[in-house]
Amino acid sequence: MTLGLLAQALQGDAREAAVVIIGLVLIVLFVAFLLFFFSYGFLYIKALLAGAHVGIFEIIGMRLRGVRPSVIVDSRIMAMKAGLPAETKDLETHYLAGGNVLNVIRALIAASKARIALTFNQACAIDLAGRDVLEAVRTSVNPKVIDCPDPTRGRETVSAVAKDGIQVQAKARVTVRANLERLVGGATEETIIARVGEGIVTTIGSSETYKVVLENPDIISRRVLEKGLDAGTAFEIVSIDIADVDVGENIGAKLQADQAEADKRVAQALAERRRAMAVAREQEMSALVAENRAKVVLAEAEVPKAIAQAFREGNLGIMDYYTLRNVQADTDMRRSISGEAGQGESKT
Repeated sequence: MTLGLLAQALQGDAREAAVVIIGLVLIVLFVAFLLFFFSYGFLYIKALLAGAHVGIFEIIGMRLRGVRPSVIVDSRIMAMKAGLPAETKDLETHYLAGGNVLNVIRALIAASKARIALTFNQACAIDLAGRDVLEAVRTSVNPKVIDCPDPTRGRETVSAVAKDGIQVQAKARVTVRANLERLVGGATEETIIARVGEGIVTTIGSSETYKVVLENPDIISRRVLEKGLDAGTAFEIVSIDIADVDVGENIGAKLQADQAEADKRVAQALAERRRAMAVAREQEMSALVAENRAKVVLAEAEVPKAIAQAFREGNLGIMDYYTLRNVQADTDMRRSISGEAGQGESKT
């Protein structure tokens, strides 16, 4: 009797344990179902109801490949609603390549509504090139205005000098439209600004006077447009408008003044050089005179020696010597008299 009751108790506990286990399994399965549904089933139903069917196994495969299924499903739904073909594998490929799938689809829809020829491959190429393809489409529809020069670079105007030496400062506004065919590999806005600035400088520099530019500012825009500045760029120039033209400094007069000052300094340097050379020459001549005087003194010192040698050799007598001294005394007297007379005449 006791064993029977024990067996019945054990059977009851086993049934309760089985019920608990089954309940836990059902709860786990229900939670797993909810997770699966919100992760995959919800996207599947969403795509199915929107008419952009995406298989449940495709969604699971996206997750396994590291692709966000919600991005692909939302992109496909937008494309199908807009009447654009969008294969799931193409969207996945662009996502895995690092592209912005939603932005590409938005750009394709905007281009389709604006009747702009843009294929899916072109949009993907533009997006992968680092350009904002949606912004490019918007710029194609609504042209963009670019200031030349760029005020964010710290310059407000482009300065150039006319042939008469007067500085002219100009500011232009360039209206551009994005060229989708040249967007990949085409030059950016910086190139447009640089080319327009170069054209402004060339036009002002070729003008005879600054008055010509002030009277007809449109000559700048005409000549700049004639140069075809949008070649090789990602934009098409619609118009170039001169927003402001001012007269700057008289650069020609300033340069002439600077040149005159430089010429004066050169002349002063040359004059100083000639003066230094003259002083040096004077010093050389003074040294040469002193050297010649020294030679005369040396020569005069040889005279007494020669007289003594003549006495010793008998070539000069005592009377000849006195005659020579008389002649020297007479010569010195005449020199003294002539010197005093010269001083007297100079005093009178």
